[in-house]
Amino acid sequence: LFKVPEDGGGDGPGAPLPPDGRIPLARRSYFIDVPHVQQAFTWDCGLACVLMVLRTLGLDCCHGIAELEKLCRTTSVWTVDLAYLLHKFSVNFSFFTVTIGANPQYSAETFYREQLQEDIDRVDELFGKALDAGISIQCRSISAYDIAFLLLSGHCIAIALVDKSKLNSSWMNDVHDMQQFDEDSDYMG
Repeated sequence: LFKVPEDGGGDGPGAPLPPDGRIPLARRSYFIDVPHVQQAFTWDCGLACVLMVLRTLGLDCCHGIAELEKLCRTTSVWTVDLAYLLHKFSVNFSFFTVTIGANPQYSAETFYREQLQEDIDRVDELFGKALDAGISIQCRSISAYDIAFLLLSGHCIAIALVDKSKLNSSWMNDVHDMQQFDEDSDYMG
């Protein structure tokens, strides 16, 4: 979850929540115009998400995914890599995870299978150094209600990385230009 800059009033990001914590009916939906960044490869969805966050926050600090890739120094990008990128650009964020380090169960996933053994040490090291680097990682889940509350407050935006195979077919109908990619790919664009 990423903090949206305060704008100081109205029903926008700077508006205070009621004392009882309930979201007023008018705030049951909230729209933030996020400029879309198209993935270039199957592995760069996280980098595209980071670039969308940076642009949404008005940070003109990099010109494209390729620049983020250079900063990341890998094409095997994990969520902890995204945390380090966001920290580098001074983005205020919260990182919740139920697994500290690389999850060895990912060895069953096609996307991770070839690279996992090489990634485990690197990813575990990033998690281990996070606190010293100024990155707070909370080992816990967060409820769908809490996520919805934070998003509807207008104070936060979220990155959610989801495999194509986990989406239902109605979502897939909205995805354009999928024909150019292999059906077995996890590429979403």
